[in-house]
Amino acid sequence: MAASRRSLQQVREVITTAHEDCTPAQKLQFYDRWAQEYEEDVSVLEYNAPRLAAAVLASGCISNRESKLVLDVACGTGLVAQELLRCGFRLFHGLDGSSRMMEMAQTKKLYQELKQCMLGQEPLPSTSDFYDVVIIVGALSDGQVPVSVVHDLLRVTKPGGLLCLTTRSNTSNLQYKAELEHELAALQSLGLCDCITTQNIEKWEKATSKQEVQGESDYISGVIYLYKKMETIS
Repeated sequence: MAASRRSLQQVREVITTAHEDCTPAQKLQFYDRWAQEYEEDVSVLEYNAPRLAAAVLASGCISNRESKLVLDVACGTGLVAQELLRCGFRLFHGLDGSSRMMEMAQTKKLYQELKQCMLGQEPLPSTSDFYDVVIIVGALSDGQVPVSVVHDLLRVTKPGGLLCLTTRSNTSNLQYKAELEHELAALQSLGLCDCITTQNIEKWEKATSKQEVQGESDYISGVIYLYKKMETIS
């Protein structure tokens, strides 16, 4: 990623705007405006989630990665698909609410299909049991995509397929994280999916506000969840 023209404090101010309480339409307008500088800004934060999530997913998908159809949810400018490509995946469909973000992703020529979708506002535009892999990185957090979307993510995953999700563990996101883990546990208790691994990451990214800085570290932590959708019983 290219070096940003903005300082860490300036990037923090931009990120704070992204998490403000506003209408879905206003949030989309923000991401459309941010698309051009998004990758430069997250490089300032040392945003490691795409690389780390891709590595965890690859560890659960040992063989035939090149033939697995991946749905990259909240794909943004395509950072996750770039990392998955390095891990041997080749087939990508992307979804995002922001048309400008998707335009940036399209320039990378990684996706066979890109569709606009307002997560949490409308169902995923896919038939059930369709994708070998579904991954969502960065969007499951307070003020972003609601926890309820997990049900739809699992719906479009093939039986036996993999679902990879991430969230942050910073102070302001702890309630959201607890709600997300409650939803995942409920799905598992119903026999719909099974947890393969949960990995806690100490250096997820630099804190996006001074209030989140704890001790001497500028970093917040995060977590990656990898689940397998259970085979249906006929």
